Amino acid sequence: MGHYVVLSRLTSDGRKTLKSNPQRLKEVNNEIEAMGAKVVVQYALLGKYDFLNILEAPDEATVAKVLVELGSRGTLSTATMQAIPIDEFLASL
Repeated sequence: MGHYVVLSRLTSDGRKTLKSNPQRLKEVNNEIEAMGAKVVVQYALLGKYDFLNILEAPDEATVAKVLVELGSRGTLSTATMQAIPIDEFLASL
């Protein structure tokens, strides 16, 4: 399983949804799991991005599917990076 760092920003619609239904965050995490990925950890951020999520997924295609689905709703935009465990990174050098 690979790990992926997802930074997200809410749109104005996303902020409205979150304010009226804060539990929506947890519902989205369940939807992500139904699409084949898992939210390992999630943080609310102050600054340029609103949230940092670490996802675990079998491959990049699964992450792409999740992010296209979430992005198509118009409630957030994302920046995603694949994370390589340090031991794997060092072994590749």
